[in-house]
Amino acid sequence: MNLISKKIKIFFFVFLSVVAFSQTLSSNLSKDKVALGEKVVFRVSVNDLHGRDVISMPKNELMPFHFEETKDEINKTFDNYSRTVEFQIFEEGKFTIPPLEFSVNGDVLKTIPYEITVYNPVNADDKINDIMNNKQVDLGWKDYWEMYKWYVLGTLAIVALLFVFLGLFKNGVFKKNNKTKLPIHKTLIDLKNLEKKKYAENGNFRMFYVELIDITRAFITQQYHIPADVLLTDDLIDLMKNTNKISSENEKVVEDIFLRGDMVKFAKIFPNQDMMKKDFKEIYDFVERSTKDLEAEHLREIN
Repeated sequence: MNLISKKIKIFFFVFLSVVAFSQTLSSNLSKDKVALGEKVVFRVSVNDLHGRDVISMPKNELMPFHFEETKDEINKTFDNYSRTVEFQIFEEGKFTIPPLEFSVNGDVLKTIPYEITVYNPVNADDKINDIMNNKQVDLGWKDYWEMYKWYVLGTLAIVALLFVFLGLFKNGVFKKNNKTKLPIHKTLIDLKNLEKKKYAENGNFRMFYVELIDITRAFITQQYHIPADVLLTDDLIDLMKNTNKISSENEKVVEDIFLRGDMVKFAKIFPNQDMMKKDFKEIYDFVERSTKDLEAEHLREIN
């Protein structure tokens, strides 16, 4: 009988511990159909914290990158955490807020996804009526001169400046080292400037991947003449695999890091500092190795 009594006490102790230390996450969106530029409010709250901290995306980076955040407020007490984000969208269509992660002592809580419809409130069929009819006015040459004299003088000034710049270029005033014009050297400088911003050390992984991928897209466009600056990630990967311009080693680097960057932008993963530094080095090495791709392409064209 004493054994049964002890088991009952242990059960209730475990049950009360789970209840006492469990957290409740809730979220809500002020509206799911909005006009262009109309402000929307998204709220998240976590209760029953008992002094534990809540870890989530940094301020002004919680929403997907195409949402324009205007306010991001976080309030914490011993038992409660709340976050209020105000944002706007300036494109028509349907947009999704994916499940957002909030970590409490290693336990990850997720919000439900939301879909927002953005419409243009301006009716294209509305007719604009003039207040009064237009009147015909006869103009002389003096009137035309007063109307267009600044255009004429501005054009003459531009032509004169062009002659001055042509003369300076001809005399070699603006000549620079040809190396600075090559995509590979410019990209390596851009990457070094990105490294100086210390996004990885500061935990700002979202801006790190946004700028790293933008630099890489510009480099692929210039170096390989592939329109990476306008293609979606999946389309770019397919195009690279269907051409022989980029080696399989370099393709793998670009594919892995671009896909990881997209997941970071939509708050699906939270990379650590070591991962960011590894991705930076792989892109840096890829840029330096790209000359071998160009040499291979040149040999194929000769043969």
